[in-house]
Amino acid sequence: MIDGDWPTRIDWSRPWLLPIAARGERWRQAALDGYGPYLETLNADALANPHLTGRGKPLSFIAQDDLPTGASYEGHIAATGCVPTRHNLHDFFNASMWFQFPRVKAALNARQAEEIDLRGIGPTRGAARDALTLFDENAILLACADPSLAAELRAFEWRRLFVDERAAWESRCEVRIFGHALLEKLLTPYKACTGHVWIVDVELDFFDAPEIERRAILDHSISESLTNNLISSRCFTPLPVLGVPGWWPENESPEFYDDGQVFRAGRRG
Repeated sequence: MIDGDWPTRIDWSRPWLLPIAARGERWRQAALDGYGPYLETLNADALANPHLTGRGKPLSFIAQDDLPTGASYEGHIAATGCVPTRHNLHDFFNASMWFQFPRVKAALNARQAEEIDLRGIGPTRGAARDALTLFDENAILLACADPSLAAELRAFEWRRLFVDERAAWESRCEVRIFGHALLEKLLTPYKACTGHVWIVDVELDFFDAPEIERRAILDHSISESLTNNLISSRCFTPLPVLGVPGWWPENESPEFYDDGQVFRAGRRG
């Protein structure tokens, strides 16, 4: 799939895009020149910043049409290191995450490939692959040094979390978007846009560390968890993205969180 207009629709001023803006702008400029120059730029970055896919193969990017007939997407990446990549926003953000969180992407790829080896490709993915796909497509990473904040999120205590504890954001907790489908949705932000939070316990001094160090801590911690633990949809908790303090002008008003259709009450046990 080629969508030639997509590079013009990226707004790097959005807070959730700032972590990938520097590399992303170079990629965007290459994409404006065409599919070939775009893939060449991704692969130049992959050579300059070597990463491995799920079974230890060096990361690279190929055109979607180069995926062999009958091959599974995740299985092909694990076996060859080659990520089939379309000239569109969805795959642009997917490629970005291979550089932001390479260990997490490799761990997800390894687990997906294992599931495919065990169960094959059928009409449904199964519970484990569904959860892995949910992470890959829609996850928000929450680094949290205060268990009470994580508890408020899990309990849907939106007023406490976003109004009463507003000063805690960026000092005791922070979020960053991992899911590439979620980043694509947020090209046109809407109030009900919701991601699935994966909570990472960190020490308080995490928030004093440089950005590159904080990202490395998350990359290591999450990849270890994905590799060594079972995963299901119950590992996540929902979060309306535009409720994050500082991410949307309207949420400066406490009344923003009174919308019960978006900031819902209640929680399963």
